[in-house]
Amino acid sequence: MLVRVSSPTLLRDLSFSPLDIPLFVPFGISGGAQPEAANVLARVELADGAVGYGEAAPLPPYNGETQADALRALGTMRGAVIGRDAADWLSLAAVARAAGGAEVGSAQCAFEMALLDALTRQRGQPLWRFFGGASTTLETDMTVTTGTAAQAAADAKAIRARGIRQIKVKVGGPKGPAHDLERITAILEAAPGSPLILDGNAGVTREHARELVRGLRAARITPALLEQWLAKDDLDGMRALREETGWTVAADESACSGEDVARIADARAADCVNIKLMKAGVTAALGIVRVARERGLGLMIGGNVESILAMTFSACFACGHGGFRFADLDTPWFLAENPFEGGYEAKGGMLSVARIAAGHGVVPRR
Repeated sequence: MLVRVSSPTLLRDLSFSPLDIPLFVPFGISGGAQPEAANVLARVELADGAVGYGEAAPLPPYNGETQADALRALGTMRGAVIGRDAADWLSLAAVARAAGGAEVGSAQCAFEMALLDALTRQRGQPLWRFFGGASTTLETDMTVTTGTAAQAAADAKAIRARGIRQIKVKVGGPKGPAHDLERITAILEAAPGSPLILDGNAGVTREHARELVRGLRAARITPALLEQWLAKDDLDGMRALREETGWTVAADESACSGEDVARIADARAADCVNIKLMKAGVTAALGIVRVARERGLGLMIGGNVESILAMTFSACFACGHGGFRFADLDTPWFLAENPFEGGYEAKGGMLSVARIAAGHGVVPRR
């Protein structure tokens, strides 16, 4: 709905620009590696001067989205949202989705992040409280990306030296289950007793999964979580993996909407779902939380290769709702530069948003 120019919640402007941040090393998953964070910074300004920031973090090896896709989608949204009332943010988010966000989830996410940041800064309200205020802390893992067993062991030692307890290990891809098992074994030798989340990013075949499970059992390794080993549409295979192993299974690529979560629950394909705001935006994530809770599925919060801005927003989302069993909000530690000020505070693997006074608390460095 268009509103008078005098309304303080009028959306005056939406601007955006490439946000390129170098990584210490490429971030590798089963579908390929990301050499740098080729993201997008979005900025929303309201009529009274309140400003909010959002981030799009497309990840081509994950779902095929690119920086160019996000920039194009935000450009299409811009004409549709300017001049509308941001106070009814859910309706405005729907306008943005119809104008391009439905096709590029990371762009929809960037707009919704910036919109909510501006509104809650205007109100003097921290986002973790906006989302429910259930908590201000959660524990994150840190990831060992694809690579050699020697590198995996070195990474695991470094993770434990940071005071981080949980380790996420990227598995799957063309090198096969023996390579995965070698890396997992090396990690546990370097960091004994660490709870392991084994993340396949939908790049593990059924045969690869069977062989890896056999190897893990022979080595007496029980993972804390199997995250999306199989193809996103293979719910039957996910159910069989869950039932045959008795291990906890999370859906990630399979769970992009509330409707997806309902199908996962009906198929008994997973125990929990990984919510990544970059999949389809904040409103879609709210739907996932609602359906997951209705259907008795646990919650995990994660992300793509994101800066402290998007990761802090996700931390506020998870803390505000409460009840997130797993968290994977570690990618700011992979970035060689930080172009922002503010954000969550970390002590080992424990993240806190308690000191954020309004919005997500992150602003570009001057």
